Amino acid sequence: MSLDRPAAQSEDEPYETEFFAMKYGLPRKLAKTMLETNGPARRACDAAATTYLRYVALRRERGS
Repeated sequence: MSLDRPAAQSEDEPYETEFFAMKYGLPRKLAKTMLETNGPARRACDAAATTYLRYVALRRERGS
């Protein structure tokens, strides 16, 4: 599966769970939860994934 988006795909179209999980390296179950929680808006889902990954990195840095 390629991470390149077809030109016809709009920013307003919802992510497919598998694509979203692969894009951010998330477990499928977590990706599905993020998509359901943040609705179909790609920006909100991207922000949620980015925030989560920053949080995980910070926890690792601090050894927690």
